[in-house]
Amino acid sequence: MHPLTHWHIAATPPLLGVFTDIDDTLTTDGAITPDALEALRALRAAGLHVIPITGRPVGWSEPFALSWPVDAIVAENGAVALRRGEGLHGPELAKAYQQDAPTRKANYARMQEVLAQIEREVPGAGRATDSPGRETDIAIDHSEFTDLSQGAIDAAVQRMRAAGMNATVSSIHINGWFGAHNKLEGARWIVRELFGRDLDAEMDRWVYVGDSTNDQLMFQHFPHSVGVANIARFVPQLAHLPRYVTEGERGAGFAEVAQRILTRMAATA
Repeated sequence: MHPLTHWHIAATPPLLGVFTDIDDTLTTDGAITPDALEALRALRAAGLHVIPITGRPVGWSEPFALSWPVDAIVAENGAVALRRGEGLHGPELAKAYQQDAPTRKANYARMQEVLAQIEREVPGAGRATDSPGRETDIAIDHSEFTDLSQGAIDAAVQRMRAAGMNATVSSIHINGWFGAHNKLEGARWIVRELFGRDLDAEMDRWVYVGDSTNDQLMFQHFPHSVGVANIARFVPQLAHLPRYVTEGERGAGFAEVAQRILTRMAATA
């Protein structure tokens, strides 16, 4: 990982947008800070697309999709997209899924069985407090309100994968789901849905900002990948590191990325 000061954005094609994780990337201690919120506004004002991609559930994400200055939020590790629109009575959300309704219903029932199994068999493991808002995955809390050991985290992941699920670990949760989606597929999907564009053909015109192991695919594929400083906690577990790292942690780190982008855009205007 190189310091963010080594990031020469001006030498690349003009940027189109920024994808970002939410927990411990945009947020600090569970809430978005004023500097991170202002960074979102400034990026949008500069004409860039801004799309958070998170393991958080669709229910948890809805108020932020309505209030934050973003194009959309892709929730549940790429499964669901929320986009703000204007209805007859004010702002409202449009929701889109990667899986059809019968598939989601069948998968949901199977996932609840796996979730119950993990809670029975892995000492200390319990479902995340945001579980009632989840539609296409399950989540075990390991660091948000619970301090789960690495052995217990590994055991929960193993049980998810043994059941045929995808499993990934964010800075706060262990997520599991059925289906081929993930953060990278979610990014590809939302770029097609919103803009009719092929993300793979323009990967060097987008930035990704994240902080943990569930961001690895994004770090691997995006030339402009940035980790906020608190990624240091996960570096020993990462097969693919971000290209660059900020000095600041969490929301302050994201604001640092935004300022770097905006400064370079102004210099090349």
